[in-house]
Amino acid sequence: MTKRQEYKEYFTKHSENWVKYRKRRAYYWDSITRYCNYFIPKDSSVLEVGCATGELLSAVKSENRTGIDFCEPLIETAKSKYPDIRFELMEAENITLDEKYDVIILSNLIGVLEDIEHVFRELNRVSHEKTRIIVTYYNRLWEPFIKLAETLRLKRRTPSQNWLSTHDISNLLYLAGFETYKHNRSMFIPYNIPLLSSFFNKFLSRLPLLNALSLNQFVFARPFPARQMKEEMKIKHSVSVVIPARNESGNIEEAIKRVPEMGSFTEIIFVEGNSIDDTWDTIQEMYEKYKAKRPIQIMQQDGKGKGDAVRKGYSMAKGDILMILDADLTVAPEDLPKFYNAITSGKGEFINGVRLVYPMEKNAMRPLNTLGNYFFSSMFSWMLEMPVKDSLCGTKVMFRTDYIKLAANRSFFGDFDPFGDFDLLFGAFKLNLKIIDLPIRYRERKYGDTNISRFRHGVILLRMVMFAAGKIKFR
Repeated sequence: MTKRQEYKEYFTKHSENWVKYRKRRAYYWDSITRYCNYFIPKDSSVLEVGCATGELLSAVKSENRTGIDFCEPLIETAKSKYPDIRFELMEAENITLDEKYDVIILSNLIGVLEDIEHVFRELNRVSHEKTRIIVTYYNRLWEPFIKLAETLRLKRRTPSQNWLSTHDISNLLYLAGFETYKHNRSMFIPYNIPLLSSFFNKFLSRLPLLNALSLNQFVFARPFPARQMKEEMKIKHSVSVVIPARNESGNIEEAIKRVPEMGSFTEIIFVEGNSIDDTWDTIQEMYEKYKAKRPIQIMQQDGKGKGDAVRKGYSMAKGDILMILDADLTVAPEDLPKFYNAITSGKGEFINGVRLVYPMEKNAMRPLNTLGNYFFSSMFSWMLEMPVKDSLCGTKVMFRTDYIKLAANRSFFGDFDPFGDFDLLFGAFKLNLKIIDLPIRYRERKYGDTNISRFRHGVILLRMVMFAAGKIKFR
């Protein structure tokens, strides 16, 4: 008997009491559902491979949901329980659906697959270049505890399973044509023990180092960038470069002259706010001087802070790709094509500038600022579950279509960020975008003084990190 036949018999045998059994262990399964749901926008089409009786799909917010499973009694139960969801009797090894999905979930399925790589390859049939794959499975460190739970009849005994590390899963996805861009673990206690389970699962299991011991592991993947690159490189995308400017009169003309042409056209958008020098007069003068030579928009912000300026500039932008360039020009405008190439080649979907790789010019960043940036980069890498070496670099790039979704979902975190960096990074994480760092050389400013107060702004940043941790890690 093959493994596939063995498992088919197992699921068929237990199909009659499957719903009751799952309900008794709802605390464990619901935690997986909530985590997956966090990253699924409401307008996404969702496919679950190995859906059993459909409980996970029933909790997904999307209206376009499909579940497949190879066990006929389980699928029939799912159809009767959730008639508004599409369920199909189908083997994961031979997916014949006629649709491509935005999100594909394999929840605790890979342990019972005879050929995991083959199933991952099948996902190519139902994915497009921006599909997200979410794979959940037990941490292999828990194998002896799970076997003990089966012996003590705390868990139903199953036939022998595949036990895979995060690296094993990522490697199999890579072989099948998918790139892993994020992973996470959670949960120490899979049963609901009042107060204790919440403390261990929501807090302790998500702390650095302890997190590696957690029961559930989640792997996020997307089609390999080469697939997306073939589509994107055919298109010459337009670009909007938003330049927030406060007390930067001496840098305005330099910015116009040095921002290179990218894609089909490149517009420059100056947003002036609350300057005490002649920045706004200079912007108007330069607009008249250069408007016939290249697309330029100018405006004054109604509110305060760089974040407000960026949001105002983005609301007026016409380009396919949105870029931020600080008016102090400490990030060289000549580096912007690197960001354009990174996002149009599909290497990332949110390109984050990093100042902490190359040596800086002598007075580019004060020592305390450098220490602060390293601290916040460590916090962000932990919170966002992927390396973010510099959270406060002003240059960040994304597609306008993604920004529109981010802005529509802004109420989740709230309009709490006067700088704009956290708003964009947290929003990109919630959209499940691949965030990638792009090192640049950070230069000394040639005109004016920094608008950053190390201590006052540092306290604000720390408060925002603590607030976001509650929304991301300890929710």
